[in-house]
Amino acid sequence: MRLTAQADYAVVLLAAAARHCGVSGRLNATVIAEETGLPLPTVQKLVSRLSAAGLIDSARGTGGGFRLARPPATITLADIVEAIEGPIGLTTCVDPASHDCAVCGTCHVRPHMGTVNGAVRSALAGITLTQLSSPAQGTHQSTTLMGPKAGVQSQPVGGWTPAFAGEQV
Repeated sequence: MRLTAQADYAVVLLAAAARHCGVSGRLNATVIAEETGLPLPTVQKLVSRLSAAGLIDSARGTGGGFRLARPPATITLADIVEAIEGPIGLTTCVDPASHDCAVCGTCHVRPHMGTVNGAVRSALAGITLTQLSSPAQGTHQSTTLMGPKAGVQSQPVGGWTPAFAGEQV
């Protein structure tokens, strides 16, 4: 599973906005584009989409700009991904109205995909914008964000406990 560039850029944009939270009033797209290295048109497009999703408040004109709509600790990675990509759905199996799968009628895995999808969504929902905007601890940022130090509790799924590559279970 890989995030689209737009979802990835939205995380970068919101993490930068979170670092400014409480320091300045409204931010403008030009400042965020310069700070993050994202192209200005991309930042402007993302501001529009994130505003429509209720993650940021934006205003046009003199004194305009944008700011987080709520505290960074209450915005999760799942919120950001869903704002850009729509509901998290690893496969078409998690959509009861979808019948796009060629083996849908005989598949023994389909009844379990809702649980798998829920586990992935829960993992993303366990990572806040506060964590994403903080300096990385150690040398492996992704491990810090996803590991126990970030406060994400692994929940066994059907008796299976997820592990990182090379980890003893």
